[in-house]
Amino acid sequence: MPYLAVMQGRLVPPEGGHFQSFPRERWQDEFGLAAEAGLNGIEWIFDVYGEGANPLACDEGIAEMRALSEKTGIVVRSLCADYFIDRPFLRATQSEREKLIQKMEWLLARCRIGGISRVVIPFVDRSRIENEDDKIQVLSILRTLLRTAETNRVELHLETSLAPQPFAALLGQCPHPLLRANYDSGNSSSLGYVVSEEFGAYGHRIGSVHIKDRRRGGGTVPL
Repeated sequence: MPYLAVMQGRLVPPEGGHFQSFPRERWQDEFGLAAEAGLNGIEWIFDVYGEGANPLACDEGIAEMRALSEKTGIVVRSLCADYFIDRPFLRATQSEREKLIQKMEWLLARCRIGGISRVVIPFVDRSRIENEDDKIQVLSILRTLLRTAETNRVELHLETSLAPQPFAALLGQCPHPLLRANYDSGNSSSLGYVVSEEFGAYGHRIGSVHIKDRRRGGGTVPL
C-alpha cells in the first residue's frame, strides 16, 4: 500500500504566523485528524520554532508519539529537518557548521529511537545551493553525516532548488545508497522546471515526494 502522509502543521491552524512549522500546541491532535482524513502517516517537522516542545527530543515524548501512532494507525516514518533552513549549513562559519553537523547527528539518533527511517534535508530558501563552492561544501557535509546515517539506518533525502542536471550531478558525486532525492512538485512548478526532465535526470534516486502546487515564481495554491 502506498505511504501517503501529511506534512505536520497542515491539519491544525497555523501557529505564530508560520505556514509550515511544528505545531507546539496541538501536535497530538494531528494523529486522530490524519486518520479521519484517510491518511496513513505524518511527516514530522523539526524546526527552530518548535524545538523546545518537540517530543522527539526526549524518551517520554517519543513514547507518547508511539502510543498515539498505535492508537490511530498513523505512522511517523519521515521527518523534515526545517531547522536547517533557519540555521543553514551554508554560509556559516566553520565552528557554526561543526555545531550544526553535531545537531543533525543528534537528530538522526533520535529518529532511530523514534522509528523514523528517512530525514528530508532542505537546501532551499535561505539554505539554497548557489554556486560550485556551495556544492563542494554540501558534499563534504553529507559524507560526514552519512556515517551517522549508516549507524542509525536512516536515509537522507535532499530537497534542493537546483535544476535537473545540476541536481543529478550533485547526487552522482555521492552514490551512497542512503542518499536519496526528495521531489517537491510545488517548488519545481514555482521554478519552472519540467517534470519529465527532472525524473529523466535523477528519477532513480528519488526516495520521497512532497505533493503541493505553486504558481510559477509565486507561492502555494490549492492543488
